[in-house]
Amino acid sequence: MEFRHLRYFVAVAEELSFTRAAERLGISQPPLSAQIRQLEQELGSQLLIRRVRGMELTNAGKVLLEEARLILKQVAATKTSVRQRARAETGRLILGSSGGTYFYPLIPQIIQEYGKRYPDITLIPQASNTAQLTARLRTGNIDVAVLRSPIGGRSGLVLEPLGSEDSVVALPKSHKLGRLESVPLALLSKEVFVFYPRELNPDNYDAVIAACRAAGYNPILGQQAPQTVAILPLVAAGLGISIVPRSATKLLSTDITYVPIEGHVLRSDLCLARRSRDASRAARDFVLLARSLVRAKGAMGENGGNSA
Repeated sequence: MEFRHLRYFVAVAEELSFTRAAERLGISQPPLSAQIRQLEQELGSQLLIRRVRGMELTNAGKVLLEEARLILKQVAATKTSVRQRARAETGRLILGSSGGTYFYPLIPQIIQEYGKRYPDITLIPQASNTAQLTARLRTGNIDVAVLRSPIGGRSGLVLEPLGSEDSVVALPKSHKLGRLESVPLALLSKEVFVFYPRELNPDNYDAVIAACRAAGYNPILGQQAPQTVAILPLVAAGLGISIVPRSATKLLSTDITYVPIEGHVLRSDLCLARRSRDASRAARDFVLLARSLVRAKGAMGENGGNSA
């Protein structure tokens, strides 16, 4: 049984006339009659009773009409769904985030505006580290990710700049350096650093180590955690200090003192990453929206508005 057999049969069954059904389908009557005979032969059952003044459905024909309508309706709905998905009118977008990047002020704005413009897209957040997120991007397990650059091994990815922010020192609440307005990196030479393993983001890890060495020392490395959101509870518990992006200051602010680094020697650049090939329409729309909001933010800054 082929799909056209169902379409032809429904037309004949609804019109109860080969002539009207042929006109409705835009074909001639003899091929239509032949198709219905083929269908009856395949099913081994008479579907229509042909009479001088018309025709009527057999019981088998009534059953097939009901089932055929359901099948045709489902096929039409499937076609619509596929077309909508191709135009990113429905579907989902898996958004990855590393290192507490969701707390960067622009990210909630992008997500909120995307939800308004594309209400039929289900946005699924996934938090992980840079190494895992770039791997998931390449394998298609996520669509777009908010990452801190520089990013090593970016082959196959397209990066869209979002902005940058200072890094700050995260200290246990009672730490003596918490009374300072800013902290020179040199004053941290005797402190134990809580940090993430280098393999999770080699470029950013190396940037922090290099800044400490430029200040005259190799940092003392203590306990490790995979992400900023996991590092900060360890700092609050007094297991060490850390260097984190300024946007992370929204976390555990009653248990941790955040102090700017003197001289702004460490900055964190953020970007959106997506695959350079086969990126979904939803992912491309998300990046385009982010780009427009970044430009709007820059225009506000140039005109004296708040660009923070």
